[in-house]
Amino acid sequence: MPKKRSGGGLSPTQQAAKFLGVSVLAGAVMAGIALPAVGALGLAAKGSVESFDELPANLKTPPLSQRTTILDAEGGQIATVYSRDRTVVDLKDISPYMQKAIVAIEDSRFYEHGAVDLKGVLRALNKNARSGGVSEGASTLTQQYVKNVFVEEAGDDPTKVAQATQQTIGRKIRELKYAIQVEEELGKKKILENYLNITFFGQQAYGVEAAAQRYFSKPAKDLNLQEAALLAGIVQSPSRYDPVNDEAEAKKRRNTVIRRMAEVGDISQEQADEAAKSPLGLNVSQPKNGCITAVADASFFCDYVREVFLNDPVFGKTREARAKIWNQGGLTIRTTLSPQAQESVQASLDNHIDQSDSVAAAVTLVEPGTGKILGMGQSKPYGYGKNETEINYSVNHAMGGSNYGFPTGSTFKPFVAAAALEEGRPPTQEYSSPYEMPYPDPVQTCSGKPWMNQAGETVPNESESEVGPYRLKEAMALSVNTYFVQMVADIGLCPVMKMTDGLHVVQGSGEKLPEVPAVSLGSKGVAPLTMASAYAAFAARGMYCTPVAIESITQKIGNQQKSLEVPKSTCSRAMSEKTADTVNTLLQGVVDSGTGQEAGLTDRANAGKTGTTDERKNAWFVGYTPNLSGAVWVGSATQQVKMVGITIGGVPHDKVYGGSVPGPIWRDAMTGALSGKNSPSFSLVDIPDADRDRDEDEGGDGGDRDDNGNGDGGLIGGLIGGGDGGGNGGTEPDPSFSIPEGFIQGNGNGNGHGGRR
Repeated sequence: MPKKRSGGGLSPTQQAAKFLGVSVLAGAVMAGIALPAVGALGLAAKGSVESFDELPANLKTPPLSQRTTILDAEGGQIATVYSRDRTVVDLKDISPYMQKAIVAIEDSRFYEHGAVDLKGVLRALNKNARSGGVSEGASTLTQQYVKNVFVEEAGDDPTKVAQATQQTIGRKIRELKYAIQVEEELGKKKILENYLNITFFGQQAYGVEAAAQRYFSKPAKDLNLQEAALLAGIVQSPSRYDPVNDEAEAKKRRNTVIRRMAEVGDISQEQADEAAKSPLGLNVSQPKNGCITAVADASFFCDYVREVFLNDPVFGKTREARAKIWNQGGLTIRTTLSPQAQESVQASLDNHIDQSDSVAAAVTLVEPGTGKILGMGQSKPYGYGKNETEINYSVNHAMGGSNYGFPTGSTFKPFVAAAALEEGRPPTQEYSSPYEMPYPDPVQTCSGKPWMNQAGETVPNESESEVGPYRLKEAMALSVNTYFVQMVADIGLCPVMKMTDGLHVVQGSGEKLPEVPAVSLGSKGVAPLTMASAYAAFAARGMYCTPVAIESITQKIGNQQKSLEVPKSTCSRAMSEKTADTVNTLLQGVVDSGTGQEAGLTDRANAGKTGTTDERKNAWFVGYTPNLSGAVWVGSATQQVKMVGITIGGVPHDKVYGGSVPGPIWRDAMTGALSGKNSPSFSLVDIPDADRDRDEDEGGDGGDRDDNGNGDGGLIGGLIGGGDGGGNGGTEPDPSFSIPEGFIQGNGNGNGHGGRR
């Protein structure tokens, strides 16, 4: 059977023609529009019906914007964000008192009339004409719902909002046609459900569920009579009847609703009298919107998640399209953030640096082999006040970070070493490494046009006592500048550029690093997340994985829920396993006996590198274990503070080094993040140091054992044996050892081959 029309079997146009004359006149009076006498009304109505027929046949209802919930990796809530705080609920989850209250006060004949209430229009017209103003409206709940749909569709565009709410006959006509359509298609119960979910209740609360939580800290299904009456009364004027700001006015309005409910028979007079005497009973929950409210000081990570959504094409072809989905909300975003790691990051920051210090610190933790961001924090809280900031120091500018990142200092040197190893240079590579030297030229570049030191720039070491020659292991542990400048001059800049490309190391601006020798000393600004991700490739034995913050996203639209595609980490080989293992061995030496000793972890394998820039404006420690990589930056975001004679976290420092402030922050953040986790080992390589080679020079050639168990001096004998230059390089084995004799001793003559400092 065809569905019965709510207008008594009339078509939409016939219903419009029947009611439009009165509706237009009423709308004109309510809008303050002066119309001539009845004859003119007929012309207006006639023209309006023709315009009515030209309107599109269907009302395109946009999905209601709702709050988005951001969760950590274990499902705990980090924050809720929304353009409109709304949670859509079914009618069965809305208190019957609420349903009756809104109908009683806004449209008491809702279940009796069609889309337009003729009696209501006539009553309003008569009353407004007598009062000489607009004292009563005549819109039905259905018409109000249609208007709210247009407001919702307008979003935050002030021009569109004005068009959706302007008091004109044209808007009334449009509402009328769509109201008729909605009545026919949805029915009364669905219209009421939609109305209660779309309506604004003040205090940033859209929909009855958000309103119930805001004013009474309870779900809409649990609202009692007086609470429901209060919310129903707010709808007419959310600012005037705001119970938080004007309890007296709100109570008067609530009692008006209660009286009306008694008049229409929804409640008894006794119930009405008792409810009217009760206090408002507010139990207000403050709105918690946005990343500024994030738990565990995860505001900057939360903001990064938002930037990922708005920037990644996987969520839409244009930023506008992605922003529309974000603002629509209804998303549940499960992230990679580890609650344990995040808590440890922030605790370490709080213990080592004060919010009011003249410098700031940022920490980012990344999981090798997956790219998952497990922690992200900084010492200046997220906010807009003194000693607060909206800038995320851990990320590139495009993702909410500083314009250029921060110069990395000597934390860049492992990239140069990795490039040289990939080019075939041995881990025992030696350079003269004077205390100070001009940048050598020419230096080859990828373009083929060599770099020339036309300005005569020079580079010194940290201390005048740092004078070579040095080998790679010592140079890395002591962070010898001139060594790595000579290494770049030797291999050229292109291998370094290829290595940093493979590790996705770019400037904070997003631009590629320049091909200049000074880049080997970390002269350009890079974000901590970039550094942590690059060092994670060393931990993962050469596999680089792009950083990811999002595990999964579901979106609720109405009663439907769907999964969204999310960006995945892409892993690729940036260097050979042998190169990565060699770098790991080198950087383990930094924390064991080099500049990073204050950062070293005592209970597990770890490696890292310190970095300090010109005038001590930036200090870094970037380090890792086989299962976690972390970068710590300390400095001034404006690059104006020289960390000399400075107090940080209540501790005075004559000079700040990468190992003195960032190092301990890294150590404590990593310790807590890894507590209770597995403690795997690195795959290390044997890198002879200078002292061993000096002994080797004195004791012989140090050759490997041959098939007969004889060598040119024995592998160990050549390293520790006696003899002068060309003498017998072997030693007698200890009888307690079961190692084959030829492995330790040999009969051959040493040639004095391996002995350089």
